[in-house]
Amino acid sequence: MAAEDELQLPRLPELFETGKQLLDEVEVATEPAGSRIVQEKVFKGLDLLEKAAEMLSQLDLFSRNEDLEEIASTDLKYLLVPAFQGALTMKQVNPSKRLDHLQRAREHFMNYLTQCHCYHVAEFELPKTKNNSAENHTANSSMAYPSLVAMASQRQAKIKRYKQKKELEHRLSAMKSAVESGQADDERVREYYHLHLQRWIDISLEEIESIDQEIKILRERDSSREASTSNSSRQERSPVKPFILTRNTAQAKVFGAGYPSLATMTVSDWYEQHRKYGALPDQGIAKATPEEFRKAAQQQEEQEEKEEDDDEQTLHRAREWDDWKDTHPRGYGNRQNMG
Repeated sequence: MAAEDELQLPRLPELFETGKQLLDEVEVATEPAGSRIVQEKVFKGLDLLEKAAEMLSQLDLFSRNEDLEEIASTDLKYLLVPAFQGALTMKQVNPSKRLDHLQRAREHFMNYLTQCHCYHVAEFELPKTKNNSAENHTANSSMAYPSLVAMASQRQAKIKRYKQKKELEHRLSAMKSAVESGQADDERVREYYHLHLQRWIDISLEEIESIDQEIKILRERDSSREASTSNSSRQERSPVKPFILTRNTAQAKVFGAGYPSLATMTVSDWYEQHRKYGALPDQGIAKATPEEFRKAAQQQEEQEEKEEDDDEQTLHRAREWDDWKDTHPRGYGNRQNMG
């Protein structure tokens, strides 16, 4: 029974080829990425590649102590397993787990790049790890604008990778039929898979750069949501309705007639309302009782009435003086020096 179970288990080449085929189908699929058909292929491909990775670990097929030339030509393709895992992980659609998917995909791409870097598959610089990226982000957070030299170098690197990837794809397409049909010799097969490794190095570098940018955006969004939630939990003061501040009730009636949509109040009403809700500053304002307020208001009205009475008396005296001057011309009654 044990021998039969071992025979029924899929072999490493089957796991790899089926996983690669599912990845190719997902990348050229015309259905939406979130459709059931596409997601089933993604989950199945991830499961097969996970089993292939476990089998590679058990077989101890690769060792960092050996060179790339020591690996058999037919085994070079298995170095692509973590890159395929990262690509399929990026195809998962679940907004609530997007950050987890990005971090897991980044780990797969980093494993692939680290492996290729150890075997000297191509000349490239490894991206920073999570800790180094966080430290670098903290150190550069005080900079308002990125360096123009750094931006220019990044742009040149992207252009170089793009041209290199296009050239590799052209060479791969020319060699694909011969290799897959078994007509190519060992040297051509080795060159074919070596070109695949170089192509996926460029893809992994681009994916990690995109992942880092998306992770930064997601974390900033989460932090802004937390800040807005904490601010909304605080008790907010109700907005103050517009009003016209008047000196007394008579003015309130006059102004209110012209602006029926706005509420009006007197100074005393305004002060009393703010005192009730504790909106008045304690410094520089003497606390008084309502009786003192009424006395002050009464004194103010009396003062205004007195001023109005004084104005009427002054006007009356001025008119009497004008009348007297009309009936008494200048020099009237001065007859002592006249003959």
